[in-house]
Amino acid sequence: MSAGVETDPGVARDAGPTAEDPVLEIRNLSVDYGFGDDPTHVLRDVSLTLRRGEVLGLAGESGCGKSTLAYAATRLLPPPGLITGGEVWLTGRDGERADLLSLSDAELRAARWRDIAIVFQGAMSSLNPVFRIEKQIVDGILAHRPRMRREEARERAAELLRLVGISADRLRSYPHQLSGGMRQRVMIAMALALEPQVLIMDEPTTALDVVMQRQILEQVMELRERLGFSVVFITHDVSLLVEVADRIAVMYAGEIVETAAARDVYTRPRHPYSAGLLGSFPPLHGPRRELTGIPGAPPDLSAREPGCPFAPRCPHAMDVCRTELPVLGRTAQGEDGRLVACHLHTAGAPLPEEVGR
Repeated sequence: MSAGVETDPGVARDAGPTAEDPVLEIRNLSVDYGFGDDPTHVLRDVSLTLRRGEVLGLAGESGCGKSTLAYAATRLLPPPGLITGGEVWLTGRDGERADLLSLSDAELRAARWRDIAIVFQGAMSSLNPVFRIEKQIVDGILAHRPRMRREEARERAAELLRLVGISADRLRSYPHQLSGGMRQRVMIAMALALEPQVLIMDEPTTALDVVMQRQILEQVMELRERLGFSVVFITHDVSLLVEVADRIAVMYAGEIVETAAARDVYTRPRHPYSAGLLGSFPPLHGPRRELTGIPGAPPDLSAREPGCPFAPRCPHAMDVCRTELPVLGRTAQGEDGRLVACHLHTAGAPLPEEVGR
């Protein structure tokens, strides 16, 4: 990290970062939409940890706060979004830690692409339609490495395209001359230009057909193995995350309601919402089963009711669910590596078969 960056005084220094060390820590991040006396609280004290070299899946319905979390953590949240609390600690390759929310504009600009990069959902709206691919990649590289010669930047751009499976002669193409899959690969190439430690992918394959989705996902995982970066993969499809993620965090109504190893979420979801998400998509393997979906609609965050926000849609809701907000914590069974925000999992509560299968 650059000199002068505020560091976390509570963390001891060691010989250097290891694979088990966190590279990105989001602590109690809160976001409001709107100003004045009656804002809408869209994120409430969200905490997540991404380990070095890990793929962390972030799942949930549209509107649950996934993209807001990503944009707030990278300080790309547009108005009227407002970060009202929390910290986002990024650990550099040298082991130094900095809170992205406390960096100056110059320090933040230097950290983007170099330490943390994001692949947006719509490649066509993210690429400038009036400039060739070459100019967009080269200008981005030179903005962060002004001492590099333009010819070297062009060579780096060609190398990046080959890295994502595109011929270097496509550098002279405009975005509209590329297919949807190629445009998405260009976005991935741009994000990897400065070899960042963290790559945030905001539903990068949503607009693509299933064949192209598979190709891009396989390529991202291959690049992750080769380059060693960590990934936050955002999607609404939990079954897709089982294929690529090490851990999954499930979001609902601006809060994390469950985190666990990807296989555990898929085979033994503990939160009724996680189970509902899994029942909304066909299984990737095994026999066919009827899709159940989730009844009702997500809550209106501008007029939140007391208690668990999922209670009106939950088939296991109890009286306590309508009055007390559950806290994210370990289950009554003490399962390692799993956190759940659900009254069903407090000490002494019965565990329904449908949720704890």
